[in-house]
Amino acid sequence: MEIAALGAWVVASLGGGHLLFNWLAKGGPPAKVTRFPALVVAGHPLLGIAGLAAWIAYLATARAAYVWLAFAVLLVVTFQGFMLFTRWLVGRGGRHARGADQRFPAAAVAVHAAVAAATFVLVLLSAIEVTRG
Repeated sequence: MEIAALGAWVVASLGGGHLLFNWLAKGGPPAKVTRFPALVVAGHPLLGIAGLAAWIAYLATARAAYVWLAFAVLLVVTFQGFMLFTRWLVGRGGRHARGADQRFPAAAVAVHAAVAAATFVLVLLSAIEVTRG
């Protein structure tokens, strides 16, 4: 299960990187107004990578502290991702959508969200299993 979580986390990271680079290539945040808070836009991928690093540390050391650290970081990343997703979903083509904010490919967003959800579940189940150990 731990290796499956690692694989899912890597796939979610690659999908998220694709979305980020796509957004930046198409202009990034509008000059004046964006529905995406800068702290969340920057924090979501940075914390995702930090959580992945904690997960790798857990796999390398088998220390329970790392599995729970990875899960805690992933929990924050999940909330940030949910915020970004709902803002994108509501604004997609709506009157508040601006430039690059509405240009995410829907399929890429769906795959990223689905794999991220699977990652969350796998990491949580792994953390519970380690604790019961």
